Amino acid sequence: MDAKLGTQARSAARKELLEAVAPRSARHGRRAAAPHTRRRPGLLLGALLAGGVAASVLGLQGAPVAAADASSVADAQDALLAADEDVEMLPQASITVAEAQARLEEVAASRAAREEREAAAAEAARPKAVLPVAGARFTSGFGGRWGTFHYGIDLAAPMRTPEYAAVDGVVLRAGAASGFGLAVYILHDNGDVTVYGHMDKILVEPGQYVRAGETIALLGQRGQSTGPHLHFEVHQGGLNGKKIDPVPWLAARGVKVG
Repeated sequence: MDAKLGTQARSAARKELLEAVAPRSARHGRRAAAPHTRRRPGLLLGALLAGGVAASVLGLQGAPVAAADASSVADAQDALLAADEDVEMLPQASITVAEAQARLEEVAASRAAREEREAAAAEAARPKAVLPVAGARFTSGFGGRWGTFHYGIDLAAPMRTPEYAAVDGVVLRAGAASGFGLAVYILHDNGDVTVYGHMDKILVEPGQYVRAGETIALLGQRGQSTGPHLHFEVHQGGLNGKKIDPVPWLAARGVKVG
């Protein structure tokens, strides 16, 4: 008879323990939502072991102790939840902030080096000198013409054909010019100045840096002109320097005229 009462007491204690530990939603047949923070397995195990000890004690002392022990288990559960509420579980595999910052700096340096190499390759590949008008027809050279001296060369092409900077330089002047209608003057790093005249429209302004092959104007026939063409001059050593034949000047830079 005592053995039977002990078994019944243990069963009752076990049921009360499970109900105390289980969330309210589970007691009513609903699935409990996942807890916000992770619980420490060691503490939960301790609570279950405490419940097991309580059940054993009930077997020895009888059913009257069961209610008091179930209350102790509930108190233990509340303490467990309160103690673990603010615990944040971080991933085990990690690096320090300093290591992450060092990696960011390494990637930035690698990217900068790659961009520098790409820029250097692009600079090496681009032309250093070009014919001022692509596909133009050479119509007049440097020298005497019609009783006067022609200080440049004429390159004929359809109206509004793009005109290019012959080599890298800085625009000295851009605008109306006597005899040319419109003209652009570009200073180059060796001190020479190239002159472009008769254009229909200017696309650059004084102080602008231009590279060889960059469009500076659209070809026209303004000023003293018998048809659409570019009048191209070279002033050696500066704006007021000696006007020289542009053909050998361009040839020295790998550009053939005509």
